[in-house]
Amino acid sequence: MDQGIRSSALRSGSFIWLSLYVFLWGFPALAQSQQTPQETGASAGVQLFVPRTPGSMSGTIVDPSGAFVAGAHVELKTEDRSTNQEVLSGDDGQFSFGNIPPGPFQLTIAAEGFAAQTLSGNLHEGEIYNPPRIALALATEKTEVQVVVPQVEVAEEQIKAEEKQRVLGFVPNFYVSYVPNAAPLNSKQKFELAWRTMVDPVTIVLTGAVAGVQQANDVFSGYGQGAQGYGKRYGADYADSVTNIFIGSAILPSLLKQDPRYFYKGSGSARSRIFYAIANSVICKGDNGRWQANYSNILGSLAAGGISNLYYPPQDRKGAGLTFENAAIEIGASAAANLFQEFVIRKLTPNVRNHDPAKP
Repeated sequence: MDQGIRSSALRSGSFIWLSLYVFLWGFPALAQSQQTPQETGASAGVQLFVPRTPGSMSGTIVDPSGAFVAGAHVELKTEDRSTNQEVLSGDDGQFSFGNIPPGPFQLTIAAEGFAAQTLSGNLHEGEIYNPPRIALALATEKTEVQVVVPQVEVAEEQIKAEEKQRVLGFVPNFYVSYVPNAAPLNSKQKFELAWRTMVDPVTIVLTGAVAGVQQANDVFSGYGQGAQGYGKRYGADYADSVTNIFIGSAILPSLLKQDPRYFYKGSGSARSRIFYAIANSVICKGDNGRWQANYSNILGSLAAGGISNLYYPPQDRKGAGLTFENAAIEIGASAAANLFQEFVIRKLTPNVRNHDPAKP
């Protein structure tokens, strides 16, 4: 009898282990087999849906003398014809539209006694578009005028957006454009962007931190120690930044008609993006929109290295050889920085505009 009980117990134990095995290995497969194609398709559909943030628009209508035009009929149409809004300008000549889907649009203005005008453009996601004052011509004959916003005004708006780009919310990231077809900068705008970078509080603080590390490690020992040594190191580091930025990003780009910004690619294979980022250390986009050799960065690095020989300690001045060596290091550093811009920095920079892929 004891033998029968032991045999029964063994069979029960085997059954329990077998049941546990089936539960652990069979249940996930059974659950997966029960998922219907419709559920999978619905999930994929949700992932493919990307909401687009609508924008808004407001403007002012005046006559040839600059007086406000009230009661002008303003009609807004989008290219896909999903929006057709109409309003009348107020006593102050103003009109506004809201909830506009991003994309190409056409604005038509008509008022009694004046020639009709049309204005067209492209509205970005979440953009608040404010066209320049629209001056209506007196109706001598039926004409339609195409209003084109000057490139300098477009570039100014894009610079304002770039000056809000800060890594982790505080480190300046002004020299990156997430708009691949951004308007070219004129000389004044290139100098303004360089100045804005140099006087930024974060630039000043980071320069002080670099000088502190150099003093702690007795780099450029000819400067000595103490407050005087720290002041000399800080001045030299800040001078390096000034010469690099103003020569390589303002003076030479103005003379050579080149754009000093890095144009984020953000699409394609990882290999193509790596090649694009590294290549942008020696090529750049010209003011004519074409890619060309980045003489501004190359010559700017050489010039900054040569100027630094004027204020570094005598024992650290090693002539033209060191200048060319530093220029090569600077170009390599630009390539490394571009790689970080392409794969890391954008994720750490809030409030970045959506963009279309850049094409080198």
